[in-house]
Amino acid sequence: MKWLVTGAGGMLGHDTVAELHARGERVTGLDHAALDITSPSSVDHALAAQHPDVVVNCAAYTAVDDAEKNEERALRVNGDGPRLLARACAAHGARLIHVSTDYVFAGDARTPYSEDDPPGPRTAYGRTKLAGERGVLDELPAASAIMRVAWLYGAHGRSFVRTMIELETSRTTVDVVDDQHGQPTWTADVATTIADLGPRVGADASGVLHATNSGEATWYDLAREVFRLLGADPDRVRPVTSEAFPRPAPRPAYTVLAHRRRQELGLARARDWRTALHEALPRIRKETLRETP
Repeated sequence: MKWLVTGAGGMLGHDTVAELHARGERVTGLDHAALDITSPSSVDHALAAQHPDVVVNCAAYTAVDDAEKNEERALRVNGDGPRLLARACAAHGARLIHVSTDYVFAGDARTPYSEDDPPGPRTAYGRTKLAGERGVLDELPAASAIMRVAWLYGAHGRSFVRTMIELETSRTTVDVVDDQHGQPTWTADVATTIADLGPRVGADASGVLHATNSGEATWYDLAREVFRLLGADPDRVRPVTSEAFPRPAPRPAYTVLAHRRRQELGLARARDWRTALHEALPRIRKETLRETP
């Protein structure tokens, strides 16, 4: 198989390319400078030149707060771009895995959201990502998969985990929100799921799949676990409510995702977020220290 990964300069795109290389797959990773997914000619040229069997779309406009005042701009990347990719995949006979988000849900549930629960985004970012999901399913229904992720962290990019590593060395205490519930998810684990799923898209796997790590946590829980793994006192992390950090885009209170579709497909069970973090943190810390002046 031949793979094409868009958004390869980002945290998830980087890990996806690395995972595919590690498996001996033929993979080309293109960042925004090499492939603008909002340009029909750029998209068509890339697929014509690469002839991929599977395209993985990791490109996205992820500035959640900025999207509130620039929704049209975000929609071009998160909504129009995936539709263009799906249309081009249909024309060139390729399959598509498109990465989406927990923000497509309202966040007012009490139990984990399943893949077929009705979406109800309450932010511009969520609305534009939902538009991307629908564009992919409209243009390429039988040969595409939507992979929803959440609370991503990795070694190659900014994330909450990296911020906590930095703050542990520079602050005596850290105030962290304790009323938002989700699933911290390592990009390397998502990349593994992408690589496992790719050969099956268009055969026995299509539609929506949740690809987060399992369990649930608040940002406060996650920060305490980072401190603990660093050998620092977790009590230096202090719980606060969302009101302490007002944002232009309201954060969903609860977006824990269920993994029913993953189980139906027989994919490897999603591992607990703490287990993943325990393995990931030394790599992220090493990269953080390498980049610190």
